Amino acid sequence: MLAIEQLLNIMATLRDPQCGCAWDLQQSFDSIAPYTIEEAFEVAQAIAERDWPELQEELGDLLLQVVFHARMAEEQQLFDFHDVVRTLNDKMIRRHPHVFADQGTDDIAEIKQVWEQIKQAERAAKNRSHSSVLDGVPEGLPALQRAVKIQKKAATVGFDWPDAQAVLPQVQAELDELSEAMASTNRQHIEEELGDLLFSAVNLARQLKLDPDLALRRATNKFSQRFQQMETQAQLADLDSEALERLWRQAKDVIRQRRL
Repeated sequence: MLAIEQLLNIMATLRDPQCGCAWDLQQSFDSIAPYTIEEAFEVAQAIAERDWPELQEELGDLLLQVVFHARMAEEQQLFDFHDVVRTLNDKMIRRHPHVFADQGTDDIAEIKQVWEQIKQAERAAKNRSHSSVLDGVPEGLPALQRAVKIQKKAATVGFDWPDAQAVLPQVQAELDELSEAMASTNRQHIEEELGDLLFSAVNLARQLKLDPDLALRRATNKFSQRFQQMETQAQLADLDSEALERLWRQAKDVIRQRRL
């Protein structure tokens, strides 16, 4: 038996009303969706940590989410796992004419442009009442990732900064506007200006060809390492701000020495 067929059989057994697992039987598309998102993040974390055995396991967990959703759909006679695979196969062939339709090109920019054109044609074929360049970016994406995708979509029609240097004044302008807003008591306005600053920072990261989500994750990990180093040296709650600042600088030096 193929491994994938065994997995499908395992899921079918878990969802069997007579002999299945009580927890699995209680689940629905809505209840499983958060687990699907969580597993995708765990895949990303394994990649960031270059933990390849962990990546293998996490990819399996992510695949399980696909199988779970497909099984519930099959039970409702909507589609099954094989329909999912067939749809994916057709889409991959359709969106890669430079590989499968003798329209060869090695130009990455041209490949991306054709990909977007095909996606827009697919959306139009679904009889959507309104078609936008920004279509296809789910609102449920994490905010940083959604900002990147929205900006990339806008850039396909030329609405973009020329380079990273051009973005810097915008970041500073948004920081100044946030500073002005903080002088007021209008929290909605402060939130709006903070959002604009973060959006500009994402634009800067994109122009630098950096992943803002990964950059923030690494910055958070760096902070955690330094903070935990501080905790090994003293009871932080007993220290004043000056002592905490000294301990923070010491922790930075310790972490830096470990990396040398």
